[in-house]
Amino acid sequence: MLPDKNGRFNGFGGKFVPETLMSALEELEKAYKKAVREPRFKRKLDELLRTYAGRPTPLYFAKNISRKAGVKIFLKREDLLHTGAHKINNTLGQILLAVRMGKSRIIAETGAGQHGVATATAAAVFGLPCEVYMGIEDIERQALNVFKMKLLGAKVIPVYSGSKTLKDATNEAIRDWVTNVRTTHYVLGSVVGPHPYPAMVRDFQSIIGRETKSQILKYEKRLPDYMVACVGGGSNSIGFFHAFFKSKTKFIGVEAGGLGLATGKHGAALCKGKPGILHGSKSYLLQSKDGQIHIAHSISAGLDYPGVGPEHSYYKKIGRAQYVSVCDKEALEGFRMLSEIEGIIPALEPSHAIYYAVKKLAPKLNKNKIVAVCLSGRGDKDIDIIKGLL
Repeated sequence: MLPDKNGRFNGFGGKFVPETLMSALEELEKAYKKAVREPRFKRKLDELLRTYAGRPTPLYFAKNISRKAGVKIFLKREDLLHTGAHKINNTLGQILLAVRMGKSRIIAETGAGQHGVATATAAAVFGLPCEVYMGIEDIERQALNVFKMKLLGAKVIPVYSGSKTLKDATNEAIRDWVTNVRTTHYVLGSVVGPHPYPAMVRDFQSIIGRETKSQILKYEKRLPDYMVACVGGGSNSIGFFHAFFKSKTKFIGVEAGGLGLATGKHGAALCKGKPGILHGSKSYLLQSKDGQIHIAHSISAGLDYPGVGPEHSYYKKIGRAQYVSVCDKEALEGFRMLSEIEGIIPALEPSHAIYYAVKKLAPKLNKNKIVAVCLSGRGDKDIDIIKGLL
């Protein structure tokens, strides 16, 4: 599954950026293609993922929640990685590549803060200065991750414009990159943005699915019937799904239903959006008839984005994946359910997937079915939000 020579997945994706960024994107694409062919680069990244990040992560048979659901549910425990989420897979890969390219400064955007923490962590490992753009609304609701980024030596730059969340943090990061492209590498945190980012980030995250495939074959001697993961920009889910693309396993991506799809206050770009261009890429977006981007809403800062990765849009177009939504209230129930029944406190993002797998999907299945859920992050970052709601 490679994009075409124009960086498009059957029409989605591409490079819609200022001319000043075209040479930087071409440089990045050439460097990445060369690096992944070299055993030395792959060995170094594998070593970092294994000895520093903590891979492989376990595939856990959640027996208590399986008993409740009536089907076998396995959790891919990305929450056990260093920094507490799947984001470290991508940041280690990108910053290793940035060092190879001779870049001396790192920037990033973040919503829930997990990508910011992972970028700051990887930048510290390689001794590079790091600046992270973050909407002021997300800074206020993700105070713990903001503090972690500062402890790790990063500068957190508040963004006050627009929705004051992830979309506008991304806008500011891109503006910075345009200005400082010669010395700076922009560590984009999801499978969004201009080519080659969607395919490159997907590749760095595809280790999630590769591990899951070998682990489930070891435990069950067959592949899962369903794979369920939350979708914001979509990096954990595309990384989870990718190794299974040619299999008969069914994919379900769970978007943020927010206050309900009918209210307009949600983050369900694939369920309710239309194709358009945002942050240099064509994909499904939440937008008006005039093409103005709507402000997304979710209790989860990591799903609070009005677009989605172009490869997910391709999956939707060809029917390879089904995309559904779970509202804030249901996500809170998923959070409580996994915490109380299984003793695992999830982040609010995968709480959407947990709820859908147990409450919406499982009742439709017979007891022999296997459902794998990507537990993309742990919930300590969301405790302050949860305290006032449960």
